Amino acid sequence: MKETVAPEQPLTENEEKTRDLMLTLPLFDAFKSDELDILARHMNFAEIMRGEHLFIEGDKGDFMCFVVRGLLDVLKKSNIGDYRVIARLGKGNTIGEMSIIDKSPRSATVIARQPSVVIILTKKGFDILTELYPALGVTLLKKIMRLLSLNMRLTTIKLAENFPTQAYDS
Repeated sequence: MKETVAPEQPLTENEEKTRDLMLTLPLFDAFKSDELDILARHMNFAEIMRGEHLFIEGDKGDFMCFVVRGLLDVLKKSNIGDYRVIARLGKGNTIGEMSIIDKSPRSATVIARQPSVVIILTKKGFDILTELYPALGVTLLKKIMRLLSLNMRLTTIKLAENFPTQAYDS
């Protein structure tokens, strides 16, 4: 579909707040003003109180978040049924990216360790963005994929550090 220019109507108060929050994150630095307006029309923000769940392992996932403020604990259920903190996320981190790419259940539980603010991109919002504004959608997807790649590299490093030392036999 051909890209169209964003409507000339002003942003709603909620969209303006979302746009202002996006401006605080380096991820959105490269976007032009009109592109930020388009993104703000297809995203939202949420305030999460300390101890509140953002999502729970096993739940259906249909949104991802960009952390603007606060601290989130990512918990994974162990084989014996308890939860282990596998990551702490602060400003600039993302969480739930896989849910806008695949339809798998949430792979972890996320709880606010401190009062937090996140920008939410739903699967539906992402699909609308990529359909109506393909170039903008691809640019956003590339940024999300870079973050996923970085997270995978960090996870691999942590995993390697926790494996018992073993010599490689070729």
